[in-house]
Amino acid sequence: GLIEHHARRLSLNVEVDSAGTIDHHSGNPPDSRSISLMNKNNIEISDQRSRIFCREDFERFDLILAMDKQNFLDLTSLAINEEERSKVKLVLEDEDVPDPYYGGEAGFENVFNLLNHSIPNWLELSNIQN
Repeated sequence: GLIEHHARRLSLNVEVDSAGTIDHHSGNPPDSRSISLMNKNNIEISDQRSRIFCREDFERFDLILAMDKQNFLDLTSLAINEEERSKVKLVLEDEDVPDPYYGGEAGFENVFNLLNHSIPNWLELSNIQN
């Protein structure tokens, strides 16, 4: 939701999707606390549904952002060559995005603030063109 929001703000045309490396939440909407916080910031995500990352995603996307080092390792282990591995980046570059589920409302706000700051940088640095 934040990538789509900032892409619109920057007048960028991007295709965005969200996928996990495990199927525990596959098909589920975002956590209600995420939906509420995003709504407070005029960003609608309630129609999103989780899905599992698939090999075809390496072909479909130019950039694959991982939220933490474990997901980074999981994703790069699925890559079959250096070109695919090079598409996977940590969203915060040198640190993990903390799991908000165990931090209450403050945890979700912290993650929102971290991502709200880093996402515009990714969009600008990635030199995405319309």
